[in-house]
Order: sequence, then structure tokens, then C-alpha cells
Amino acid sequence: MRIISGTHKGKRLIAPKNLPVRPTTDFAKEALFNILNNRLYFQEVRLLDLFAGTGNISFEFASRGCEDITSVDAHFGCVRYIQKIAEELSFPITPIKSDVFKYTELSHPPFDVVFADPPYDFDLQQLITLTENIFQNNLLKPEGILIIEHSKHIDLSEVSRFQEDRKYGGSVFSFFA
Repeated sequence: MRIISGTHKGKRLIAPKNLPVRPTTDFAKEALFNILNNRLYFQEVRLLDLFAGTGNISFEFASRGCEDITSVDAHFGCVRYIQKIAEELSFPITPIKSDVFKYTELSHPPFDVVFADPPYDFDLQQLITLTENIFQNNLLKPEGILIIEHSKHIDLSEVSRFQEDRKYGGSVFSFFA
């Protein structure tokens, strides 16, 4: 995996092989950030990265100037890896080891962007529960964006607050507001 743009553009990161992750491909990540470049001023964004895995998305936001990032993952190895890289690159990332559903059921100060990359074997109901938790617990600012990366075999277009989706290979980014 590599950082595509920003202060650490081109930096390659090698995650340990024993992590239970499926990082967003560079192709899909670059397409996503091309969309976000037109919607966000990264230096003012408060990001919540759910199912953070290797921290791929968090690192990209940080490299682009985002100064308030919370990365949540249930796997200790993932959280430890994110912490290690954040310290090495002086990124303002707070990694948290937690079950994402439990984390989103609690109240937190709202975020400008919530990015969620759950396992691709999640079913439609699990994804609906995730979006409901985020909106019911006010984890997103009124003008904020929720982005869920999921398999092309799931259609979230009927879920409340859905705006659009973008497909890249086997991955889909669904946007909610």
C-alpha cells in the first residue's frame, strides 16, 4: 500500500502479513480521493475511520493535512500497526481498539467524515445497522459525509440518507449525508 498524495506522497507502507485485513486498493483509493478533493478542505476535517485495518485511509487523510483522525478497529495488531506508523510519520491519529458497533452506539463529538470499510462478508442488515448507529448517535456533523466501502454484491441505494455510489472493480463507495 502507498500514500498517494500530500506530505508523504509515494511512501510505501508494508503491513504485517498476519493482520485480518483487505486494504482499499490504490486504484479505488485514488478515485475516492479525487472525489473528496472537490468536496473537502482536508485541514478542517475531523475524520472517523471505522474498521480501520491497516490505517490506509487514515494515513491518506493525514498526509493531505487532516489534523484530527480517530481510527477504530477491533484487532489489536491493526491498532498497534496504526499507532506505530502514526508515530513514525508524526500523523495526528488516535487509534482505538473497539468493536465498531459498540463504538458507534456511544456518543462522541461529531465528525466531518466517517469512513467505514467493514468486512465484505457483512450482509445488508449489518450495514443498515451501522448507518443507523452513526446517524442516531449524531456521529456525523449536519453537513458531514458518511462513506461505506463494500462489495459490489450489496446495494445500499434504498438505505436512509443514501446519496450516491461509485463502483471501482469489486469495490463500491456508497455516500450518505
